[in-house]
Amino acid sequence: MYSPALAVCLLALTHCALAGKVCSKPPEVMFATIDVEKSVYEVGEQVQYTCRPGFVPNNGQTKYSCLPTGRWPLNTLLCLPKRCPTPGPLQNGKIDFTDFHYQSSISFSCDPGYNLVGTRTSQCTAEGKWTGALPQCLPVTCAPPVLPELGVLSYKTPRKVFSFMDTITFECVPPLAVIGNETATCLANGNWSGIPECKTVTCPAPTGIENGFLNFAVRRIYYYNETVSFSCQSSYVLDGPKSSRCEKTGNWSIKPTCKGPCKIPAKKAVVLYNGEKKRVQNDLKEGIQHGESVSFFCKNKEKSCAYTVAAECVNGNLTLPACFKERGFFSSLVKKDPSDMKPCED
Repeated sequence: MYSPALAVCLLALTHCALAGKVCSKPPEVMFATIDVEKSVYEVGEQVQYTCRPGFVPNNGQTKYSCLPTGRWPLNTLLCLPKRCPTPGPLQNGKIDFTDFHYQSSISFSCDPGYNLVGTRTSQCTAEGKWTGALPQCLPVTCAPPVLPELGVLSYKTPRKVFSFMDTITFECVPPLAVIGNETATCLANGNWSGIPECKTVTCPAPTGIENGFLNFAVRRIYYYNETVSFSCQSSYVLDGPKSSRCEKTGNWSIKPTCKGPCKIPAKKAVVLYNGEKKRVQNDLKEGIQHGESVSFFCKNKEKSCAYTVAAECVNGNLTLPACFKERGFFSSLVKKDPSDMKPCED
């Protein structure tokens, strides 16, 4: 046990030791300030941290007191940059960025064919807002195309301003022909893709077609877009367009052809023609026209039934089906004709 005098002495020494403890400057926190800045702080003296404009504290403590040990408590404060809201979207354009935090910048650009109206850049402020308003990407416009003074070239539209990718179609006063593209498009640079010309185009007098003729055609020079029509001789069939047109190249468009009829290469046979049974030797002596078909009766020996196979007339040629057998005089007397046999079931 200590004597009362010794205890008093020890207490005095402890008090003197504690009385000599002080704290130096508190630790710095990036992007923060303290309310009281001194070189020495007494035990129990308190400081408070405040984040600079544009920064916000995390969940760390903002107030700290000088401990009796002459040290500051562990500082857990972080000052983080404010975040601005995600901008956009920018219709018909794009936004380039690295991040959306305080002092970050973003830039705006438009797609081809669109002009930027408004600011090209914006910065995230200390208040967590973007400077300026979101710009717009508006379509490039083209002025009405300049036409020749003679008035032979025209286009139909009541509009006076055209936007990017708008098109117009040109016409020439007949009989002039449009030389070049008949349509023009408003381009991304505000110009038209091209303006055609109007020129006189003629075609030579048209010629006839094999096994056919021109209808009421006068032998003269023809102008662009004039047409002539064709017909075929009796029993021939017109294949292709009925008329030919004088084109801007100075040539006639493709002419039709006359396809010939077919003689059926069988002396005696019963066939189906337009859904009816016909005898080749009587009903179809003249044959059939191009594009028409007849169906021949073929015999299925195993089932004792008959089936039909169609054959088409193609410009004078008709091929008999391989299954068709033309019957002679005596076989027709003793054997049943396939056309009279029962149909084969599918």
